[in-house]
Amino acid sequence: MNKIKNNMFLIFIVVIIGIVSLYKIDLGINILLSTTNSLKDMLILLPPIFILIGLLDQWVKTETLVKYMGKESGITGIIFSLVLATVAAGPLYMAFPIAVLLINKGASLRYIVFFLGAWSSVKLPVLVYEFNSFGFKFTLIHILFSLIFYYFTGILFEKVFSSNDLAKIKELSSSYK
Repeated sequence: MNKIKNNMFLIFIVVIIGIVSLYKIDLGINILLSTTNSLKDMLILLPPIFILIGLLDQWVKTETLVKYMGKESGITGIIFSLVLATVAAGPLYMAFPIAVLLINKGASLRYIVFFLGAWSSVKLPVLVYEFNSFGFKFTLIHILFSLIFYYFTGILFEKVFSSNDLAKIKELSSSYK
């Protein structure tokens, strides 16, 4: 019974695909193939990220990370988060394990939110595509507004979430190690 409860989302997806397949078999097959390809991509990308996170967890001292991304880091935290996100490759779901590592190492919530936002919109491949497709002016406006928005969203998150909330997040994330 507990296994069923833990896999309700998967069961729900399978049921939906089954219902769609009853009405339109071609659409059901396309959904199944698309889902399978997405899962394969995710399973290929996540193990290297977890290895990298394990190495970073061992190699980067907490004091060093707090120095560059802690509450008192100032502009250094912004630059460090931006560089870390800009050179990243891969979809956004790969950034969340890194964000958990940053939380556990004592990074400020402001810079973690900024990092996640920058990962989603300011990666180098995205910038190159935007610049070539939409021009310099659009790309610059998009980057500036996005980064300002993500920074102030990070500040808002720091105000909304208490230190107890962050302690609960740290506790939950450490239970997955």
